[in-house]
Amino acid sequence: MQISRRSFLLGASAAAGALALGGLAGCARPGVAGDPVGPGAEVVRRLEAQRRTAGQAVVAAQVTARPVQVDLGGPVVSTWGYGDTLPGPLLRARAGDLLQVRVDNGLGVDTSIHFHGIAMSNDMDGVPGLTQEPIAAGESFTYEFTVPHPGTYFYHSHSGLQLDRGLYGVVVIDDPAEPGGYDDEWVVVLDDWVDGTGRTPDDVARELGMSTPGDPAPGTGGMGAMMDHGSMGGMMGGESMRSDLLGGAGDVNYPYYLLNGRTPADPVTLTAAPGRRVRIRLVNAASDTAFRVGLGGHAMTVTHSDGFPVTPVDTDAVLIGMGERFDVLVTLADGVFPLYAAAEGKPGHAVAVVRTAAGTATTDTRPVELDRQVLLGTALSPPEPVRLPRRSHDNYLSVDMGGTMAPYRWVLNGATFPDTAPLTVAQGQRVRMRLRNMSDMFHPMHLHGHTFALVDGGARKDTVTVRPMQTVEIEFDADNPGQWALHCHNAYHQEAGMMTTLSYRA
Repeated sequence: MQISRRSFLLGASAAAGALALGGLAGCARPGVAGDPVGPGAEVVRRLEAQRRTAGQAVVAAQVTARPVQVDLGGPVVSTWGYGDTLPGPLLRARAGDLLQVRVDNGLGVDTSIHFHGIAMSNDMDGVPGLTQEPIAAGESFTYEFTVPHPGTYFYHSHSGLQLDRGLYGVVVIDDPAEPGGYDDEWVVVLDDWVDGTGRTPDDVARELGMSTPGDPAPGTGGMGAMMDHGSMGGMMGGESMRSDLLGGAGDVNYPYYLLNGRTPADPVTLTAAPGRRVRIRLVNAASDTAFRVGLGGHAMTVTHSDGFPVTPVDTDAVLIGMGERFDVLVTLADGVFPLYAAAEGKPGHAVAVVRTAAGTATTDTRPVELDRQVLLGTALSPPEPVRLPRRSHDNYLSVDMGGTMAPYRWVLNGATFPDTAPLTVAQGQRVRMRLRNMSDMFHPMHLHGHTFALVDGGARKDTVTVRPMQTVEIEFDADNPGQWALHCHNAYHQEAGMMTTLSYRA
């Protein structure tokens, strides 16, 4: 979010020490009355206190956001990061631990961190102007919260287009009762990359027709500028012609696609012995690209989505939208194989070499697995222990997605943030939400502070990819009070206004 465009007055509500949201919080949904419950409300502090336990383990970490030079496997780029490599430092704790992460801002501009997928206390959610003041240049902020659920998560800046630089890393929350069933674990992070290649994310935004901080007036590039720069995804040949499961691509074709920070010219190597069973934690940290992922010569078993277990499903490949995570199990054969992530609807790919024996692997040939059975997150179902308890809903919310490429404008219920009417709920409600995509672009919709169940299938998620002209219904329990962002996890759609607020009312 651009702070200049989306800054709100942070202050105490007369009723609950809540965030004063001005016009954003002024439109209550019929049947849900009262003042907005802000991040400083007593009910928020009380709920976090209830999560704390005697003898609770404390996991402390420190990250510094700063300008860095990163070797992408050939190209060396000047960018921003939380370390000298991509992704940033791995944060690891156990469910029930208290996680303390100090963030030092060495960027020279405001920043923040959002812990994506973790249902933490609202005051630690990391959305500047909504749940906290931004972390100013030269300042520090410590995020401190109890991590309630095991799973694969990640952290990233929630300020402007900083996600499309190098400001992200992975959070793994281990299950103290983990049954195991695997021998090794690999964390695999996918990304699309432009920063330091002669263009920045802000340059891309201008080409799309968006204004950025410091611009004297809104940009006028629109679709013409994107086509001039070859960035109209899905309009080019090659790999993109075979990729249509999402009904299109993102808005930007990138010069590089990365797997664990490396290009296909010099990929990372993942090594294990043949016959070993490996848990691969897949994270899509990209800003505008979904990936179709498969391991040449292997099938995979999907076991988790967005941190929560699913009924295991065998597949040849998975399609992972921005912000989604999948855990898969693979039993390794003897040889050298490409772990291949094709940019869905775009030319280009990311890749790693999986090695269990001597030899070479071809990293520029698309494995046949990617064109066999491909699994989407909406096709998953949960095992009974993590199924959302069955009950009728108390509140029905409807969110329509729309937008245009010229002018570049992406909306929820016909408005751009911060002019979107909040979606109001009351604590204790079962909420059903209809996510209806009225555009010709796919949208990975992410809800902060909650996991939801897909009504069709029931899988627990926090990010769901909604295809063009399709509808997905979700349900969740309103059990984490505060002011929570709901937005498209295409960073450019979000920045262009495709965001609203799930607003608890006292």
